[in-house]
Amino acid sequence: MRNDEAIIENLQQFIALWSKTYDTEGKPDWSHILPYYDEDILFQDSVQEVHGLEAFQEMTERLTARSSELEMKIVSAAMANNTILMDWEMTILFRKTRRSVIYGASRLTLNEKGKICAQRDYYDLWGDIFDNIPGFGKLYRKFMRKVFG
Repeated sequence: MRNDEAIIENLQQFIALWSKTYDTEGKPDWSHILPYYDEDILFQDSVQEVHGLEAFQEMTERLTARSSELEMKIVSAAMANNTILMDWEMTILFRKTRRSVIYGASRLTLNEKGKICAQRDYYDLWGDIFDNIPGFGKLYRKFMRKVFG
C-alpha cells in the first residue's frame, strides 16, 4: 500500500489497525500503522513533544526497546468529524521493574487527507507506576493530595 493510499476512513478501521499494533508476544510493531500518519505529525504526551513522522517512528522504537513487554487495550473509542477519542489501558513491563498498568486517553486529529496529523496522549505516568511499588504508592498519593488538593 502506498503511503498516500493509507487513510483513516472510519472508527472500526482505526480500532482494527491500532489493535494490530500490539501482538501476542508483548512487543509492539507500528510498521503497519505508520503510513496512516501524516509526514508532519505532532505527537504530545506528558513526557515529550515530537514533530514529524521520522521522529515519531524513532520514539516508537525507543519505547519498544525500553520495555520487555508492552500491551494496550482500547477500553472505549469514538469518532466525530476529524477527531478520534479513545480510553486505553497500557500494561508495560520495563526491564527491571514489575508490570504496571497505565490508564490513559488519546485524542487523534485527522487532516483533510484522512491522515493522523496530531496525537495527544493523556495519562499519569508516575502515579500509575508508583502505585505498583509497595509502600511508595501510598506515600506518593498522600503527597499529591496534600500538595495539589
